[in-house]
Amino acid sequence: MNESNWGTMEDAARYLGVSSKTIRRRIADGTIRAKKFGPRLVRVDMTSLEQSGRSMSWNAA
Repeated sequence: MNESNWGTMEDAARYLGVSSKTIRRRIADGTIRAKKFGPRLVRVDMTSLEQSGRSMSWNAA
């Protein structure tokens, strides 16, 4: 089993170059894995960002 690397939604958004709202949508649709560690504490599995297979950033090259 893979070792998960947990980060905040803000960390995930910064990594992908998108907003936290986009991260929430991707968690809801199952594209990105996340886990609740408390009533209001949600952490994103940063390895699932790499495994999603595509960058969500729209920055021009």
